[in-house]
Amino acid sequence: MNLKTIKLVIAREYTTRVKKKSFLILTFGAPILFALLCTLPTILMMSTKDKTKEIAVVDQSGIVMPYLTDSQTAHYKDYTGQNPEELKTQLEDLGMDVLVLVSPLDSSKNLSVNTYSSKPAGIDFLESLEGKVNDAVEDYRIKSYNIEGLQDIMNDVKADVKVTEYTVGDDGKETLSESGIYMFLSMILGMIIYMFIAMFGGMVMSSVIEEKSSRVVEVIVSSVKAIDLMFGKIIGIALVALTQFALWIVLTLVLVVGANAIFGLNDMMANATPEQMTQMTEMANSGMGSSIDLGDITAASSEGEASQLTVILTTLKNIPWGTLILCFFLYFILGYLLYASMYAAVGSAVENEGDSSQLQLPITVPLMIGFFVVFMAMNNPYSKLVWWTSMIPFTSPIVMLARIPYGVPTIEIVVSLVLLLLTFVLMAWISAKIYKAGILMFGKKTSFKDLWKWLKQK
Repeated sequence: MNLKTIKLVIAREYTTRVKKKSFLILTFGAPILFALLCTLPTILMMSTKDKTKEIAVVDQSGIVMPYLTDSQTAHYKDYTGQNPEELKTQLEDLGMDVLVLVSPLDSSKNLSVNTYSSKPAGIDFLESLEGKVNDAVEDYRIKSYNIEGLQDIMNDVKADVKVTEYTVGDDGKETLSESGIYMFLSMILGMIIYMFIAMFGGMVMSSVIEEKSSRVVEVIVSSVKAIDLMFGKIIGIALVALTQFALWIVLTLVLVVGANAIFGLNDMMANATPEQMTQMTEMANSGMGSSIDLGDITAASSEGEASQLTVILTTLKNIPWGTLILCFFLYFILGYLLYASMYAAVGSAVENEGDSSQLQLPITVPLMIGFFVVFMAMNNPYSKLVWWTSMIPFTSPIVMLARIPYGVPTIEIVVSLVLLLLTFVLMAWISAKIYKAGILMFGKKTSFKDLWKWLKQK
């Protein structure tokens, strides 16, 4: 290989790609989407307030109305004793939005509740109403037993035990931790590596196919060795990927901070209603897969318990960020080089992307396996399947990164990286032979048998 020639190919590939409109659009467009994903839900949640509903209530049970207390989104007015059928047709004239009809208690001390309105009442209102009615019925049933102090007994029986998680280091030191943080970070890292390897590896294949189909490659290989062209193209696109990734991080942070300053998200969060905080809690829990209660974040720690904020901050502090960032770049670079060399070989063997689907199968299957194992690693990072796939070079760039937040022995990371490096060297040698033979092959659909013949050529 001629390093001077490779540098020229790298420079050509890099400058050509960073000047393309598609690169500029994706580089500056993606951070806007990321920033919107980070800030838009909060902006919409905080800036949109539901109109306070005026609720007419006909309580035929006699036990529910005292429990229907007013809130910022619902104002209840007692119409008990009036004809429900007439009220249904007079809601607009009375300035009411919804009629709530509570049936009399039956022999089993149960009742039914119906609502009537010209427009859907909304899921939040209905859930709130159900909770209040259930509280009323439960309290009524408790009182019907005529057992002195039963209500206090029931309250004492209810438990609210919170599990505090600790991790014990090699030095015996105990530190607070939150599994949800590890799960979230594990999923994000695995998905990012998968997306980048698939996207930029596919870019190498498309570039090779484009040059081959346009016959430009015939001119290029007349002055540049095929192997120098392949490695120059792979490294050039790798630099494009790193440039784009760095710009994404910087621009996303700038946009998020700017949106925070412009829209005053901190002030909006401080003035959030309990209902809005509950909604955001549910959104956070569904995204992180854990039951983090935002309401507990500002609560003071009780004896023997730590506040949720303390747990989150301690967990984030204990994550080996230095190791994680270093491993991210090492696995991304080596994983990309491994798959990019294989994609380059496939691109050299076909004349259009439609013919590449069969030859891509051995490449896409390991990538997909690694992607799906990440979801297993989130819940059980120490299972045998997760361990083996974090060592096998074709899946380790994705799976090992998903394991690292949970804590992985250094020796395992080193062994995994060495195996990945050796596999890249082997696959680069194989791909170079295929690339050298296939780049000038035209007019014939390539099969695996042809690839084997090219490998045996000297």
